[in-house]
Amino acid sequence: MTKTEIKKDLVEQLERKGVYGRHYLDLINDYMALWEIKNQLIKDIRERGVSIPWQNGPNQRGHKKNDSISELNKTNAQMLKILNELGLKAEPLEEIDDGDEEM
Repeated sequence: MTKTEIKKDLVEQLERKGVYGRHYLDLINDYMALWEIKNQLIKDIRERGVSIPWQNGPNQRGHKKNDSISELNKTNAQMLKILNELGLKAEPLEEIDDGDEEM
């Protein structure tokens, strides 16, 4: 799903709930900024792994955890808080009656 599709979906969900206002659109923009950061963090973890090498001098080196992991957790938590503030939750899909029910 693209950034544009996600933003459009969030706006449409608010409209279906009858929620309007610049404050809410600003929160959606904040959410989308965090969405971009989240994707960059995921990319970094995929490229560099969960532990990364470090070196502080010719004889000081080792591995440490990739800070992107903890930042990803914080970013996801903030995104969930924004969705909660907007009052948006996952909605169940409606079942489609295809008329092939046996009696």
